[in-house]
Amino acid sequence: MNTAKRIISDELAIFESKFKASVKSNVPLLDRIMQYIVKRKGKQLRPMFVLLSAKLAGGINDSTYRAASLVELLHTATLVHDDVVDESYERRGFFSTYALWKTKVSVLVGDYLLSKGLLLSLNGQDYRILHILSDAVRQMSEGELLQIEKARGLNLNEDIYFEIIKTKTASLLASACAAGGWSGSQNEDITEKLRQFGEYTGIAFQIKDDLFDYGTDSIGKPTGNDIKEKKLTLPLIYTLNHAAPSKRRELIYIIKNQNRRKEKVNYVIENVKQTGGIEYGEQKMLEYREKALSVLHEFPPSEIRNALEEMVNYTTDRKH
Repeated sequence: MNTAKRIISDELAIFESKFKASVKSNVPLLDRIMQYIVKRKGKQLRPMFVLLSAKLAGGINDSTYRAASLVELLHTATLVHDDVVDESYERRGFFSTYALWKTKVSVLVGDYLLSKGLLLSLNGQDYRILHILSDAVRQMSEGELLQIEKARGLNLNEDIYFEIIKTKTASLLASACAAGGWSGSQNEDITEKLRQFGEYTGIAFQIKDDLFDYGTDSIGKPTGNDIKEKKLTLPLIYTLNHAAPSKRRELIYIIKNQNRRKEKVNYVIENVKQTGGIEYGEQKMLEYREKALSVLHEFPPSEIRNALEEMVNYTTDRKH
């Protein structure tokens, strides 16, 4: 992501400053938690997509910075709430908010982040951007609930899988690109084109996350976390749909009843590899990457377009 970071380095620094200001509170406990969260933020992929999309569409302005902050506030709120839902004690190698401050505080912190994002947009009268991001939150909630519903019956429908990741994961990246596009252009056609670009990139990003569960020579040891949580990822769906009936029954039984036994999880992983589930997942990931690049290449060649292309390639080539 070197090109991207180089051409928006000044803008990223401005965003950092504005984001820190946007989460400040007069409540000491809340302010302490906000400082903890800000220090442990991830790679800031979504704000980078906002800034680059705006630059591609016409230019970065105050509305763009508010959009980038709103995206990061919403994303952080969902992560805080996710850790509560999943009872997760770790986030990016550090203690999660849930681990340190437990359920009640974590839920309220997530609500606070959400409200700060809404107020930021309303105070800036960024109504179109607020609509774009609010729709993403709706889709993310629906996608999460759809996944819970389908996990109970171990749904093997690939179309349902893509519907889940499109809403649960890709919708936020799609809205980040759309919000950036609108802030830089005020043009619906450009905004929709960048939304589609972000959606395809987000789907490729999620399939890559699926593949981490199984491990490869280039990635390292498999985690098996999705199997332990009974999440049906693309490589596993492919395997179950292409296995002999007796093998499929055996694998489903393990996922439902023995998903906490390491040797059984490893057995499922080996079957996914032998059936070609990894190769199928990689093939689909690359298909969506190409779809994203195809939309991106509808824009004239430029250094900004090159930076976005580099970002897309990063989502599928990353090692973690």
